[in-house]
Amino acid sequence: MRRRLRIVVIAPARHPLREPHAGGLERMVWERVRSLRERGHEVLLCAPAGSDLLEGSPPELVLPAVRWPDSRSASDTTYPTGHLEGLDGAVRGAVRWMSAARERIDVIDNHSLHGIVLDAAATLDVPIVTTLHTPPLPEVIAARRRAPDAPHSFLAVSEHTRAVWAEHGVDATVLPNTFADGDWSLGHGGGGLVWSGRMVPEKAPHLALEAARLAGLPIVLAGRIGDQGYFEREVLPRLGGGARYAGELGQRDLDRLVGAADCALVTPMWPEPFGLVVAEALATGTPVAAFGSGGVAEVVAGAPSSSVVEPGDVVALARAATRLAARGSDPAVRADVREHALLRYSASARMPELEARLREALLPAEVVA
Repeated sequence: MRRRLRIVVIAPARHPLREPHAGGLERMVWERVRSLRERGHEVLLCAPAGSDLLEGSPPELVLPAVRWPDSRSASDTTYPTGHLEGLDGAVRGAVRWMSAARERIDVIDNHSLHGIVLDAAATLDVPIVTTLHTPPLPEVIAARRRAPDAPHSFLAVSEHTRAVWAEHGVDATVLPNTFADGDWSLGHGGGGLVWSGRMVPEKAPHLALEAARLAGLPIVLAGRIGDQGYFEREVLPRLGGGARYAGELGQRDLDRLVGAADCALVTPMWPEPFGLVVAEALATGTPVAAFGSGGVAEVVAGAPSSSVVEPGDVVALARAATRLAARGSDPAVRADVREHALLRYSASARMPELEARLREALLPAEVVA
């Protein structure tokens, strides 16, 4: 049997990893740490203060939490004054700790696209595997070009994401995001439409509300408000009647809500790298009607009783939702949808592949059969 790996997982630095999760990326990294530990690996987490799963991590791996002066100024695209300077110092401290502890680390599983982490690949003497969760970023491209021979490999969450990064000289292997099997249960449907995710313009929940109105079906929205101004301008005026906002939900409540729907709407108006909400809805047996933007079309592809339409085509989305919702409470349909999701996107199905990728990154002397 192969020995367990000693892994440092570096999380994105904007939000703590804890319920209710700020977004799909935070949820996925949180679940990855849990899954790797459950499979016997020694995992240290580098993440913002307030995160779960920091037990055992030294103080040097705890990054500063974002603190806004008031809730209305909170944003997913900017930071409070002075935060980035403090974050840079903390990331440098984390890299110094990893350098000093390199004999205790086999591989770094990196989900942060911070330039300091990326540049460290050339000097750490520890292999880094970075997962690309975003469209191409100049900081990452520049870091790769500065050290093309560093022990640094890349994973991409979809073929779409792999292809757009390859255009900039960053080669990656596709490994889709996953959900934890036990977090999503087979639902019964019967509750109309659902939309879940961050309330921000690029996710376009207002277009889901418009599609529900055209379809004449009730809809419930759930998720963190990442742009208060957008929410007040575009979402609030469309609520009422058969449309309501359930707020930011914990995992158990979100599982129940999504599983009670006949169809989930997914409405990205940007090149979505993956679209974890698609896989999560499918995991409850709920069919998905989605804008086929970025990697979303791949996630939906092949899923029973699900459909993609052109991004922004609200009429087509309404038609697809009407058709799918008509069968969304059929137990046989829902069982097929869930089985597909478990085979393609569950942690239990994908973790062996992740372990293989992490082992492949090890320096030759470290590979142990």
